[in-house]
Amino acid sequence: MKDVRKLWIVALFILIFAMGGCGYNAIQGLDEDVKGAWSEGENQYQRRFDLIPNLVEVVKGYAAHEKETLTQVVEARSKISQMKIGSDIIDNPDRLRQFQQSQGELSSALSRLMVIVERYPDLKANQNFRDLQAQLEGTENRITVARRRYIEAIKAFNKKVRYFPTNITAKHILHMEVRENFTVTDEAATQAPKVEF
Repeated sequence: MKDVRKLWIVALFILIFAMGGCGYNAIQGLDEDVKGAWSEGENQYQRRFDLIPNLVEVVKGYAAHEKETLTQVVEARSKISQMKIGSDIIDNPDRLRQFQQSQGELSSALSRLMVIVERYPDLKANQNFRDLQAQLEGTENRITVARRRYIEAIKAFNKKVRYFPTNITAKHILHMEVRENFTVTDEAATQAPKVEF
């Protein structure tokens, strides 16, 4: 009886040590890293979303006849506001692509708005506009950093989900699959810009 009991205790210890190599906790930790990185990205996208109405109003005062571009910025922002964004989007490749496309459209509209601003020297000299432009540029940089961190978190997570033996834990115990990452949604972004003087 004592031998059976000792055998069970030894088997229990072996099982506990073996579980350390299965990657359960590591996968859970990486999953949280991915969710945290996504939340930071959402935070920066929200910051940009909140700045846009102020930027549009300042530009409107100076460039009333550039209505089409201003309308495109407002419409792109509106389209984004209709999307339900949450951490569940990272598990849905179609919604992630849709989110990326909407953000790309907004970025494109903002780029066109900045080109229009170049035509109005008085607007560029306006302190309110310069402050908003600096904040928007800072936000775009923060979005880039947040996106890079998300990409790194996804990369680490996907490695753990795909590598043996943790892939067994990921697939059969946690029911986790490889997650899709950010991709280039605007074909123009893959082309080098032309610089002409």
